[in-house]
Amino acid sequence: MIKKNMNENNLGFMNHNGGLEISKIDENNYSFSSVIKEIHLNAGKIVHGGYLSTIADSAMGKAAHIVSNKRCVTISLEIKFISAGLLNETLTGKVMIKKKTRSLVFVSCEILNSGGIVIIASGIWKIL
Repeated sequence: MIKKNMNENNLGFMNHNGGLEISKIDENNYSFSSVIKEIHLNAGKIVHGGYLSTIADSAMGKAAHIVSNKRCVTISLEIKFISAGLLNETLTGKVMIKKKTRSLVFVSCEILNSGGIVIIASGIWKIL
């Protein structure tokens, strides 16, 4: 069964990561922020790439859901790691809907810290 009203960014797996609040700026632009906590660090004491991937995927998926008004699933995700994030830094994310068709949503994302870009990501979501 597919839920019509999806609000899963603070449930399940994302809840274990601290949740994620996404704000709609306009029809094609969204934002979010996250503070890096100890649980988000890797052995080198910088933010784990898996955490960055997770928040980018979750935010872009939520934006795809909002713009399509239907549940969406990730079918493609590309991430480029540019710089590191450190404990207690605030990460800000910018999500942009690039294109929406009847069955697909194309989305991009930048995650930044006070020093600049941490990652850039893009992906394709299938509208269910």
